[in-house]
Amino acid sequence: METVQTMDPGLFFEEFMASMRELGKKQEETAEQIKETDKLMKENAAQMKETDKRIERNAQEMEKLKKTVERVTANVGGLNRSLGELIETLIAARLWEKFPEYNLKRAYQRVPIFDENNRTMTDIDILLSNTDTVMVVEVKRQLDDKREVDDHLKRMERIRKYPPAEVAGKKMVGAMAGGVVDDDTRRYAYESGFFVLELTGDTVQLIPPPEGFAPKQ
Repeated sequence: METVQTMDPGLFFEEFMASMRELGKKQEETAEQIKETDKLMKENAAQMKETDKRIERNAQEMEKLKKTVERVTANVGGLNRSLGELIETLIAARLWEKFPEYNLKRAYQRVPIFDENNRTMTDIDILLSNTDTVMVVEVKRQLDDKREVDDHLKRMERIRKYPPAEVAGKKMVGAMAGGVVDDDTRRYAYESGFFVLELTGDTVQLIPPPEGFAPKQ
């Protein structure tokens, strides 16, 4: 006959309580972890919210800066145009007197040049004219770049190709004028066959050409 072993009720209860205590401990740890995770999530949410605010503030500041730059650029551009127009007006006044040998009594400013399709190709800052000769004058606030001389040579070619009524059929010579004229650019302009003028005070002066200078036609 087999002997049936039975568990000691006291030992079973003790093991059961130990298991329950362990389970309770794990539940407390889990609850603490959940609490800590929730805290971190709230902190992250707060940080993200603050970051969003900073991004929004930065965007607003950038927009303000952009508008400020646009205003300054517009003002500077307007000032540059005003200075350019003032220098052009001062140079144009009685400019014909600087070239008595040509007798250029007619003067025009900002003469547009159009191609055969009526597209604007270039323009003439100052155009002096008589019955058989015209002088095309390009005006710069600062004449200090040889490339400006090359540009004027190309401009002369376009004018000859698409001459306005006042230029058609006449001999054409060129000149360059500036509020300030760089020595190297002045020499290069004369080498290219252009007269060179400079604004001195409120009058314009013809810079004496080098010996042997002949204007390019």
